[in-house]
Amino acid sequence: MSGVRLLLAAAEPSGDALGARLIAALRQRLGADLQLVGAGGPRMAAEGLVSAFDIRPLSVLGVFDALRVYPLVRRRARDLGAVAAQFRPGAAVLIDSWGFNLRAARAIRRAAPDVRLIKYVGPQIWATRPGRARTLAGAVDHLLTIHAFDAPMFEAAGLATTFVGNPALAAGAPRADPMALRRQHGWDEADPVLLIAPGSREGEIARLLPPFLDASLRLRAARPALRLVVLAAAAVADRVRRQVQAEWPADTIIAADAGKSIAAATAALACSGTVTTELGLAGVPMVVAYRLDAPTAFIARRLLRTPWITLMNVAAGRAVVPEFIQEACTGEALAAALSALLDDPVARALQIADQAAALALMAGGIADPAGAAAEAVLKPFGQRASSGL
Repeated sequence: MSGVRLLLAAAEPSGDALGARLIAALRQRLGADLQLVGAGGPRMAAEGLVSAFDIRPLSVLGVFDALRVYPLVRRRARDLGAVAAQFRPGAAVLIDSWGFNLRAARAIRRAAPDVRLIKYVGPQIWATRPGRARTLAGAVDHLLTIHAFDAPMFEAAGLATTFVGNPALAAGAPRADPMALRRQHGWDEADPVLLIAPGSREGEIARLLPPFLDASLRLRAARPALRLVVLAAAAVADRVRRQVQAEWPADTIIAADAGKSIAAATAALACSGTVTTELGLAGVPMVVAYRLDAPTAFIARRLLRTPWITLMNVAAGRAVVPEFIQEACTGEALAAALSALLDDPVARALQIADQAAALALMAGGIADPAGAAAEAVLKPFGQRASSGL
């Protein structure tokens, strides 16, 4: 078997998106010489990866959910080890998903000791549990980090680290007509639009949709012209659709097209995650919220090392974006914070400018993050990248 052989593994939607961009960059450099195995979601499948198993049951957050799927995590990690032993890739790229991919790294190491192990996106040690840097250093050979500010922490633990940049930043704002959604639904140009992005995991939907609904009803009561758009991520679309249709105002729009919805938004109420970067790039001022289950929150409070969870705030070193976490995430508090953004164009402009400055710090001057990641993956192969292993 000739060509560069790689194993790629992602276990949740954000990792699937990163993996898809990486595959595209690798194919741009190698063409037919690239041979892939591993596990991923629909985006990686669209780039040609045939997944060894369905990753959707692995995308969980919180202590109870993690315990529930732990036997499956161990089994799927062993499955990747078996794939590595049979396929003998030159390297395995384990994307995001700390809990799953740490176990996958160990399983691959046992089954195929010669495989070079690369972790793409490190655990958020700037936020909590700095000891994970040493744990990761003992499990993999190289880290590709998307955050410039955390690379020195991993290097101090003895792990070779390359800052490759964040592909979400390089992609820029979604290119969509800001009036398309308004025309589609017959809204007036002056009508304010609130975009609600409740997350892409079942637990996030369960914990965030209720306070998001409360906030939206409070805002609508004071602003009858306010248009509500709920973004339904593919992984949780059915649940979001059922809850919104049963509980929200009848004219609430359930949207699958993130680009068109973001382009139309006056302001946004968002679950902490990738969508906050997309909103920032599009120049949409936002309020960010998050809730964990009680046991996970209890643990997190004792481990957290940063006052913020939104990356723009971490990069800026201050609260560029308002955050409402756990008990602070109430409909009343969210509505109060959003009121200023919906009603005051000066407040919107100031927050948009602050968001843009924070995003520039996060980008770190990397113009092509997926390309930088591909180059880092292929560098140990040298000339073999074009002539096969």
